[in-house]
Amino acid sequence: MTLLSGGNPQIPKGDGDGPVQAWIAAAPGWKQAAATEMDALIEQAVPGIRKAVKWNSPLYGAAGQAEWLLSLHCFNRYIKVAFLTGARLKPLPPEGSKHPLTRYLHVFEDVPLDRAQFTDWVRQAAALR
Repeated sequence: MTLLSGGNPQIPKGDGDGPVQAWIAAAPGWKQAAATEMDALIEQAVPGIRKAVKWNSPLYGAAGQAEWLLSLHCFNRYIKVAFLTGARLKPLPPEGSKHPLTRYLHVFEDVPLDRAQFTDWVRQAAALR
């Protein structure tokens, strides 16, 4: 698998769990385990979650809804989780965006993921749609 600049896996676009699992398997180093953990937490938080890879990033959406809830993207030092309705989540995910509704969570190797908060944000995002 090819890594794009910044270390993001280049994965052909596709719908379903298969392309997302291919992206996770191609994630470099510690990011593979972090993406695996987040994928499992997302599945637990939103049963029947819809998945796809587009623009070389996994996207997650609630079943039966057209909009996406969140996406993952690898950068050199972190994984960026984009909550597409993040400005409506409580508390706000920490990083702002040029888009007024989107908020980011940057997941770093040496900072443990707050699993409870992450799961709560995923559940909130699914309920907003």
